[in-house]
Amino acid sequence: MEHYKVTLSEQERAELQDIASKGTHAAPKIINALILLNCDQSGGRSERPRSSDIAAMLSVSERKIDRLKKKFVQQGLELALNRQDSQREYALKVDGRLEAQLVALSCSAPPEGQAHWSLRLLADRLAELEYIDSVSHETVRRTLKKTNSSRGEKSAG
Repeated sequence: MEHYKVTLSEQERAELQDIASKGTHAAPKIINALILLNCDQSGGRSERPRSSDIAAMLSVSERKIDRLKKKFVQQGLELALNRQDSQREYALKVDGRLEAQLVALSCSAPPEGQAHWSLRLLADRLAELEYIDSVSHETVRRTLKKTNSSRGEKSAG
C-alpha cells in the first residue's frame, strides 16, 4: 500500500480548523477536516498520531483515512472535503411503452395454474413475448411500484 503524506499550508490548516470548530457544516465534511488536520505533517509537529489512533478517536476505518489522504494528495483539498456525485450513468431498460405493456400484462388473467402474477412470472412473460430481451424481477417490481396498478384487484375504498 502506498503511503500518502499530507502537508497542509497555513491557509489550508486555517480553513480546516474553521470547518472543524464551527458546527455549521455537514458531519462527513467535519470528520474529513479532522482527519486531515490530524494527518498533517507540516510545521514543527514532533509527534503525529498514527492512522489507527485517528481512526479510533473519530470512529472511522483506517481505510477511510488512507482514501482521504490519497484523495487530498492527488486531487486537492476541495475535492477531499466534499463528496462528489456519482459519475455512473445507467441506461433505463423500461421505457413508457414497456411500462404500459407490463401494467396491462399484470392486470390480465394470470397463467393457468397460478392464482396471481408473481414478479418472476411477469419478467419471464415479458421476455417470452419479446417485449424485451431480458428483465429482472426487481426491475418489474420497481416499475410496478411507480404505478398505481393493483394487479386486477378491486379498490379497498
